[in-house]
Amino acid sequence: MSVSLIVLIVIVLLVVLLVIWGIGAYNGLVNLRNRVANGWAQIDVQLKQRADLVPNLVQTVKGYASHESSVLEEVTKARADVAQAQTAGGDQMQARADAEQRLGQSLVTLMARAEAYPELKANQNFLDLQRQLKDLEDKIAYARQFYNDVVQKFNTRIETIPSNIIASLFHFRQAQYFQADEGSRQAPVVDFGQ
Repeated sequence: MSVSLIVLIVIVLLVVLLVIWGIGAYNGLVNLRNRVANGWAQIDVQLKQRADLVPNLVQTVKGYASHESSVLEEVTKARADVAQAQTAGGDQMQARADAEQRLGQSLVTLMARAEAYPELKANQNFLDLQRQLKDLEDKIAYARQFYNDVVQKFNTRIETIPSNIIASLFHFRQAQYFQADEGSRQAPVVDFGQ
């Protein structure tokens, strides 16, 4: 065998290995991108269930605590903002996350205010709704954690060598983490004296 033939075989082998690696890296990035999309879809499902539960909760509380109208209006407005964010264009995910944070805060305030009404706390419908809401909040927290874990893996793969080459060639962009806004990091102020 001549030296030029050996060199040609080595070059062809290297090109084939490079192509195989490129395909594997691309497929890995696509897999992670799809897992990010799935993670967001799972959050979306849980948030939709919570939004569907809110009107029942508001109606139940309204029957016992009619003078808490400002809190009930806040919850209703926050739910409407969530619905609007679902249909908004642009940076939909961040707008939706912000609206969901506001809804979560208003629900915490509503539940805290409900503590002042013993008849309401003993109402079976309210207790069922409260339990369902707690279960949903737990599921939402888990879904957010799962989503952020997948986003971290995806973003790391995009940034690290050598997969960042494939990521830049095929225009993979980093995914956004689901983050709490500044207001949600503070406990809501509940004043029973109003």
